[in-house]
Amino acid sequence: MTTGEIADALKLTAQLMELHEENPFKIKSIANAAFKLDKTDIDLEGKNREELEQIEGIGKSIAAKIHELQTTNGLKELSAMLEKTPVGVIEMLRIKGIGPKKVGQLWRELEIESVGELLYACNENRLVTLKGFGAKTQEAVKKQIEFFQSNIGKFHYASVEKFAMDLVQELKKQYETELVSLTGAMRRKSEIIDMIEILLATDKAESKTEIENVRNVKVKLIFCAADQFYSKLFETTATPEHLSKLSGPASHISHLISHIYSSEEEIYSSAGLQYIEPELREGLNEVSLAKENKIPKLIELNDLKGILHNHSTYSDGLHSLKDMAVYCKELGYEYLGICDHSQSAFYANGLKPERVMEQHKEIEALNAELAPFKILKGIESDILNDGSLDYPEEVLKTFDFIVASVHSNLKMTEEKATARILKAVENPYTTILGHPTGRLLLSRPGYPIDHKKIIDACAANNVIVELNAHPYRLDIDWRWIQYCMEKGVKISINPDAHEKEGYHDMYFGVCAARKGMLTKEMCFNSMTLMEIENHLGKK
Repeated sequence: MTTGEIADALKLTAQLMELHEENPFKIKSIANAAFKLDKTDIDLEGKNREELEQIEGIGKSIAAKIHELQTTNGLKELSAMLEKTPVGVIEMLRIKGIGPKKVGQLWRELEIESVGELLYACNENRLVTLKGFGAKTQEAVKKQIEFFQSNIGKFHYASVEKFAMDLVQELKKQYETELVSLTGAMRRKSEIIDMIEILLATDKAESKTEIENVRNVKVKLIFCAADQFYSKLFETTATPEHLSKLSGPASHISHLISHIYSSEEEIYSSAGLQYIEPELREGLNEVSLAKENKIPKLIELNDLKGILHNHSTYSDGLHSLKDMAVYCKELGYEYLGICDHSQSAFYANGLKPERVMEQHKEIEALNAELAPFKILKGIESDILNDGSLDYPEEVLKTFDFIVASVHSNLKMTEEKATARILKAVENPYTTILGHPTGRLLLSRPGYPIDHKKIIDACAANNVIVELNAHPYRLDIDWRWIQYCMEKGVKISINPDAHEKEGYHDMYFGVCAARKGMLTKEMCFNSMTLMEIENHLGKK
């Protein structure tokens, strides 16, 4: 091992020892030695333990560790700590602004085990009230994580959309043409993006492709002749599976795109198909539905009449209940569902029964002030480990509606997770099943569930399924929306907003909903306030 590699190993050893709250004097000694080796050009190669001990700042204990690293390429003490530390927690040590003590605190007190979970916790203001943190630290951590993740190569659609759109506008100016468009996964609005693809047509250009990194994002420019723009846009937007199902043999697709078209609608029409929106061109069942003219009118953002599942300063939100309500009204919505965390979510300042009553009084006062706009009394009730809802019945019955969600004990088998959620769905007080798998895109896959069993149970118990619109969640996965609709289960597009600006995530929820062919009629919060209240009254 080189001196640099030995320094890194000692540094990690010191960090993990601090994380696990071991002897501080020993930690300081190892950390100092690692720092010294990292900053000097000391050649350790060939030195025996006695010679190592003579180096300034290296005593017997550190010399023994260096010798072990040199002779075995490892350190038993380090290996033992690595075994008992989640990989994601070790990754968190790479984030500037939080040392091992703070990482340990986040791990033990908030059960955060990955960088992605930590970023989500920042967005939910979980760090603000944690001892030793605060708003400034939280914001600094958030920025560092975003920088850290920008180097991985995969991005949430929401994090690159504006940059991609701006790039399209810039290219239109540069090449003096309107024939510039996003294409590929960006145009299909896939939830995860590893490349921005842009199609650009000019009369001067021959067909060619250029790939480069711009702001750490891979950008692929595809050039074509102007008269081939729409056929090329059609070809590059779709997945290979979509093209295959659309056209059959490869020779047929070549024939289809060899013509000159003035729009993509013409292409689908020439193939005898109903037009298929870009978001749907994944190669699932959209082509077979288009053959029978059965693709429904997809939901649009302006179809939504209200915003459900939001948080305020009563639990872990950034803005007051009044601020959240006023801004919701200003955006043109008819109603706001406030769903602060329930009492078991102590990490999120969950509401004890007396604070529930306090909030309900404020809601009633605000409703009198803001009418006809209305705040609906909701709660995000934790689904406890045994599947029951947080709070006794006398508290549950005071809410207008309840979003039931799993937040703790996430490491479950499919059998356990499914049984736990089924019990919550069967609870007569459950209105909406919140983020059904608990996933965090690019960070946490979510617990495994039997989607069909759970959706069937929602149908049987008149429970709505949430499509959590936060770009890190988008949960329920859009691939299950058609099954929900087949079973008569409505979808509620909820932003899970922890601040006013979080309402704008509704757009990303609609993007995902459209991929799942959600219609206005099957979206719960496309209902008017009167329709919503009627539904809740029957429930």
